[in-house]
Amino acid sequence: METETLESDKAIGVALVFAALAVVGAGFMLAGASQIVMAWGFALAMVAAMLAVVAVQAFDA
Repeated sequence: METETLESDKAIGVALVFAALAVVGAGFMLAGASQIVMAWGFALAMVAAMLAVVAVQAFDA
């Protein structure tokens, strides 16, 4: 008897969303109005990039 497996592209979709957030954060980091905005942009870029990698690892199990 064969078993069917259902593959999903959820890992790719979630990773792309977090990658887009990382790009937005990098934009704030480069073109922020003040140092605090640039710092928060850097933080957003780093956290979003980390979550993109985690999403690929978590959903690719």
